[in-house]
Amino acid sequence: MSASETIDKYHADTAAPAASAGWRLPWRPSPGAVALFLIAIPISIPILVVLFHLIAPDIEVWNHLRRTRLGEYVSHSLWLMVGVGIGVLLIGIPTAWLTARYDFFAKRTLVWGLMLPLAMPAYIVAYAYIGVMDFSGPLQSLIRDLTGWGFGDYWFPQIKSLTGAVFILSMVFYPYVYLLARSAFLEQSASLYEVAQLSRGAQRNPLSRLINSGFMRVGLPLARPAIVAGLMLALMETLADYGTVHAFGLTTLTTGIFRSWYGLGQIEAAAQLAGVLTIFVLALLVLERTSRRRAAYHHPRAIRPIEPIKLTGWRSLGAFTVCLLPILFGFLIPVLQLGSWSLINSERFLDQNFIRLALNTLGLAAAAALLIVSIAIAIVALKRARPSRLRQAITDIATMGYAIPGAVIAVGVFISLGYFDNAIDGWMRDSFGISTGLLLSGTLVALLFAYAVRFMSLGVFSVDAGMARLRPTMLDAARALGHSPSSVLFRVTLPMIRRSLLTAGLLVFVEVLKELPATLVLRPFNFNTLAVRTFELANDEMLIEAAIPALTIVVIGLLPVILLSRAMTKGNNAGC
Repeated sequence: MSASETIDKYHADTAAPAASAGWRLPWRPSPGAVALFLIAIPISIPILVVLFHLIAPDIEVWNHLRRTRLGEYVSHSLWLMVGVGIGVLLIGIPTAWLTARYDFFAKRTLVWGLMLPLAMPAYIVAYAYIGVMDFSGPLQSLIRDLTGWGFGDYWFPQIKSLTGAVFILSMVFYPYVYLLARSAFLEQSASLYEVAQLSRGAQRNPLSRLINSGFMRVGLPLARPAIVAGLMLALMETLADYGTVHAFGLTTLTTGIFRSWYGLGQIEAAAQLAGVLTIFVLALLVLERTSRRRAAYHHPRAIRPIEPIKLTGWRSLGAFTVCLLPILFGFLIPVLQLGSWSLINSERFLDQNFIRLALNTLGLAAAAALLIVSIAIAIVALKRARPSRLRQAITDIATMGYAIPGAVIAVGVFISLGYFDNAIDGWMRDSFGISTGLLLSGTLVALLFAYAVRFMSLGVFSVDAGMARLRPTMLDAARALGHSPSSVLFRVTLPMIRRSLLTAGLLVFVEVLKELPATLVLRPFNFNTLAVRTFELANDEMLIEAAIPALTIVVIGLLPVILLSRAMTKGNNAGC
């Protein structure tokens, strides 16, 4: 339902009877709802602009896309999604089950270690593996040294392929499934597993015993909604990826957007491809919500926590190996490769240019975090001031950007601000004979606007979670003492949720730090960030030179992972 339809429905449901004397509006929106609406609409405009280009496409451009590369873009994107979907399930579910259900060697370390790939942007992992598996890399060099073979004398897997992209993205995105599935397994009751164990014991056939095991009959079905949610997050990140598929030379919808825009100069074609990509994302969101709505699994009221089963011997070694491999391939190998490259070039690249680049990145990320958290406070405060379906719907509109790929948002922001700049310039020319040129396009304002569209949900959800934990009686007491709503917000609410505000700011800060597609498109002329510089150097085959900015992003990206690990340790201490 669109924003206007939502407002009309709300007004129809809540309209007051017209007075007998004189005419007046059948409804009167509150100032808070109007303010919330005025905040949410600008944030949603770029996405609506992209969808409009899909609903009302340029027929000539659309036919050209359909005759040429559209089928290739769609098929490669679908195959990538299928491969990554299978990969994250095969990695995320077993590791979540083992760490939630069993106790084995180094389990506490592996529990948080399995989250480390979240700190690794996929395109940086791709560059590291290109260096590791390249002909001149350490693996093939070792093979030639040991065997005396030369070029063409042996077969070696090609990392720059669809299979290689599936491997990289699976290693980076499996933590989404792991985190949600593990939380679901830890919340299940031990009594359910005891019943399943009795049923399993009556089976003599090993296959029947597996099918009737606690994992197949209890754990997996009860965790299905959480697993599906993690899978959808991984698939949305896969669709949004640009750096990895570009590095591997794959043609997907994301690379098609950049090729149409930069290579061919066809912004309309880029907008229509962005619309197709948005439809893919919306389909995933609908699938995830449908899966949750159809789930009919319920826990008993009295949940007895699961006592982890102690593993010893080869079983403990096997569980340790299964959990160690994703950490090794998803984090340790890329970091070691980046670290070795960084040591080679530390004296050459830790100079004034790197410092300027780091300051640009940190300043931009800090400004975006401050802006988004400030807007999120306003949105959540207005939504909670007088809760209603209307205000919740408007809040949902303002936070829908996180599911949309950065390339799509970049297209929407570019077109939206272009319309605005041209309208202002045309009016100034007609009225005063003065040309204002481009006021917002190509400036930091455009970039910050794109970040607000993309990451507003991180701020809103964190702030809303913090306010939800406050006792209403404390706020009522402040109002009873004569404080206005704004005074209660600034003097009571915000000081009490400062940790949630810090969390929101940190999450936005790191996401902006890693964001590549939107920054690459909308950054001002001669303005670079660590992510863009890493991409440029790697794109020019200067992988060693790209190591220091890449490793800097990874190190800073560890901050939210550490924060998340501490939160999970406190929340699930018994299960760890």
